Amino acid sequence: MSKAAIVVLADVETHGDLGRAVNALVATKEFKDAGDEVRLIFDGAGTQWPGILSDPGHKSHKLYEAVRDVVAGACGFCAGAFHAEASVKEADVHLLHEYEGHPSIRGLVNDGFHVITF
Repeated sequence: MSKAAIVVLADVETHGDLGRAVNALVATKEFKDAGDEVRLIFDGAGTQWPGILSDPGHKSHKLYEAVRDVVAGACGFCAGAFHAEASVKEADVHLLHEYEGHPSIRGLVNDGFHVITF
């Protein structure tokens, strides 16, 4: 069984950014469907995605809901920096402050997770 941490860093500005976010969701779903241990984390500009993807009108909402149960959280520091803290909380996504206000990537590696970024 694999252990993967999928980290969404993609911004929300372009079609390419949406493509990276969707690819992250698809990769997360693939690991989940295979019965692997997977965590989805929103970091950097990617902290804007939970608020967008939790909108039932968004075309990727259904895919997001398929992996919602493995969302580990969003970077607390970056959510503030990208003015996404309120939308992250509204999307019911936990803010991570594990290392100097950010998620601990080292902690994931030490726990045996392969870290994959989009």
